[in-house]
Amino acid sequence: MPDKNIFSDKLHEECGVAAIYGHSEASKLAYLSLYALQHRGQESAGISTSDGGTIHTTKAMGHVADIFTVPVLKNLPGYMAIGHTRYSTTGDTVERNAQPFSVQCNKGRIAVAHNGNITNAAALRADLEANGAIFQASSDTEVILHLVAHSREKTLAAALRDALLQLEGAFSLVFLAEDRIIVARDPQGFRPLAMGQLESSSGPAAHVFASETCAFDLINAVYLNDVQPGEMVIVGPEGVSRERYAPQKKLSQCVFEHVYFSRPDSIVFGRPVQESREAMGVMLAREAPAAADIVVPVPDSGNAAALGYAGESGLPYKQALIRNHYVGRTFIEPSQAIRDFGVKLKLNPVRSLLEGKSVILVDDSIVRGTTSRKIVRMVRNAGAREVHMRISCPPTISPCFYGVDTPNKSELIAANSTIEEIRKFIEADSLAYLSMGSLQKSVADVKDEFCYACYTGDYPSDFVNIEHLVRAGKKAGS
Repeated sequence: MPDKNIFSDKLHEECGVAAIYGHSEASKLAYLSLYALQHRGQESAGISTSDGGTIHTTKAMGHVADIFTVPVLKNLPGYMAIGHTRYSTTGDTVERNAQPFSVQCNKGRIAVAHNGNITNAAALRADLEANGAIFQASSDTEVILHLVAHSREKTLAAALRDALLQLEGAFSLVFLAEDRIIVARDPQGFRPLAMGQLESSSGPAAHVFASETCAFDLINAVYLNDVQPGEMVIVGPEGVSRERYAPQKKLSQCVFEHVYFSRPDSIVFGRPVQESREAMGVMLAREAPAAADIVVPVPDSGNAAALGYAGESGLPYKQALIRNHYVGRTFIEPSQAIRDFGVKLKLNPVRSLLEGKSVILVDDSIVRGTTSRKIVRMVRNAGAREVHMRISCPPTISPCFYGVDTPNKSELIAANSTIEEIRKFIEADSLAYLSMGSLQKSVADVKDEFCYACYTGDYPSDFVNIEHLVRAGKKAGS
């Protein structure tokens, strides 16, 4: 059976989160928000709702639309909700790790979902277990609930503040109590979390939160601003309050949100993603031109960068690779082996556009190199005369510890090979990556506010740098 991820060259992020407060159909709005965020995680999804007194939760493995049918949503009453769609970076791919997590404790019934990766989760978990905590799952998110439950603070907000101050790493968090919603971002702002408002003809406006603004577009909410790094926003019967639970540290916004993760129709970290990706293509065309006939994106993440490349180079933009968007999690592979079956299942070339042409293929990244090689072969087999690969970010040389599912460094082709060696491996006529300086310009990072650790190996938090050195030392000595 093929891997769960057909495009094994792609990096994956842990999840998407959403929260709704003050709407009679909160569960439906959460469902629609998760539907818009499905690209951020396809393993499992869940929604917790509250009517002011009781928290209801439904979660399961699979896609949002398959889990949340009309009868299921009817069993999720209430005027507030949080939702989550997951791709695992920590913890097993099993239903017990699906979010939101919910628990009854001395602070009442509470539920939580988060996007990111708690880098000190193992140490916190060990301490909690030593003090009698019993864990039901292997996800780092459950640690947050236990920290809240074990806090000596009397109020839920104070207990959550106490818990957040113990966390290291990346998190955008949505928290549901019986009568309020609390959301928060880590002090370095690794992961996005947008805040919006949904006007209501029958009462006060509903407050909404989501990993990306494309969720707001689907439910007709207005994007207001972002939850700030180190900020906690509480929405309850008394209204909305915003406070800093921790001083903002030097920003480390994940640049890969703009390179690949986020939908191009979203505003992430206050900047349109489409604008960033087209700028990457423009810069790439200036840095790495090629004598070619057409520019072809590797869909879908290469589309915007290829558009920018074509516009800057003056070459025609051709969608000569067609993606099948209806491939589910499981499928039947014929008993007779078909070469490169996984890629063929998702992509098919338009031979009439490729035959006899010198082609510039634009993609967002090369991780292991295996998928890129299959795509290059596919384009050649469709009749292309030459294939020039262009990548709209620098080489990925280091794993991510902040919520991105990256392979070990030994599996990252750019960490162990020269660009010429990679070119030979993927069988392209030429290969070029976007420079670091041009990537920074493309995302308008004039104040050095993004994390580029996957391209530099320079991690923006001390805990990860120490752990990384320890691991490297153990491997070197083994």
